[in-house]
Amino acid sequence: MIPKSISIAAVAGTALLWSIAAEAQTVGPSGEAATPSQDITLSDSDLSALSGKGYKAALLWHTSSDFINAVSAGARDEFAKAGIDVVVETDAGFDPAKQRSDIETALAAQPNIILALPLDPTTSAEAFRQAIADGTELVFLSNLPAGYEHGTDYAAIVTDDLYQMGKQAADALASGIGGSGNVGYIFHDASYYVTNQRDQAFKSTIEQDYPDIQITAEQGISDPARAEELANAMLLKNPDLDGIYVTWAEPADGVLAALRANGNKTTKIVTLDLAEPVALDMVRGGNVTAIVADKAYELGRAMAVAGMKSLAGEDVPPFIVAPALTVTKDNVAEGWQESLNRDAPKSVLDAAK
Repeated sequence: MIPKSISIAAVAGTALLWSIAAEAQTVGPSGEAATPSQDITLSDSDLSALSGKGYKAALLWHTSSDFINAVSAGARDEFAKAGIDVVVETDAGFDPAKQRSDIETALAAQPNIILALPLDPTTSAEAFRQAIADGTELVFLSNLPAGYEHGTDYAAIVTDDLYQMGKQAADALASGIGGSGNVGYIFHDASYYVTNQRDQAFKSTIEQDYPDIQITAEQGISDPARAEELANAMLLKNPDLDGIYVTWAEPADGVLAALRANGNKTTKIVTLDLAEPVALDMVRGGNVTAIVADKAYELGRAMAVAGMKSLAGEDVPPFIVAPALTVTKDNVAEGWQESLNRDAPKSVLDAAK
């Protein structure tokens, strides 16, 4: 899910690298190879070693949302297997100063493991230093504090398989338009590694794998509120677009509004991250042909396991990625559960019947 208020400065220093070798892939901050989250598990002996020790965990999040609720649920369920209590859960509201205060509050409860998304590389680096000094195992969601070293300062970074999200979006749009045609590309015009990698993966997949599809219109967007305006301008210059890629679901809703205002029922949309308005259009057979989502519950599960394995003295890979999921009308109910660990909105389920 895309933070709306996170500063460019907060992410520029931790931007993940995106490489194309024999096969493009998501890589870590220093080029670390990604370890699939399904490879990060606890054995029965691990659980026995952790149980009954009175270990505690804290979840220090950057915001509150369905996405964070699912990440938390995955972490809580995994911690429960080892009898580890979650004693603190906070929401910093995208405020680095509030996050620093949350860390201080959490440390008073003496957690053995902290799961968090650091909002600002510099501020977070200082804020988490006391946790390191206290011997707390740190597992980060996506971002990394400046200067932190794996195995010394933190146990692991866990994030989405960003390349696969973009690639699956390209594959879905290609399928939706029959493998040929002209498409528009609406990308996130800001230095934020999550959207940057996903957007670049979409573009490179179209260019490399689909010679009969041409990206004939490109538009950067930084303010989702301008999506309808920008889409109208794109459609005015390119009225024959067969499809449009939109960087995430909120601006995709604005693009949908532009298509409807133009009476356009044929241009297909693919976007990223689950949201009710675009999902409702998709299941009703509208312009949206697919939505690519992350597996938020799996992110939380993997974060908890990484923290517990490090607490038990085991080696943990530095960079762990959870798989992407393509959601269509046919699997929307299952996709919502797999991604967010909850039912899809009633409106979506009713329309999908």
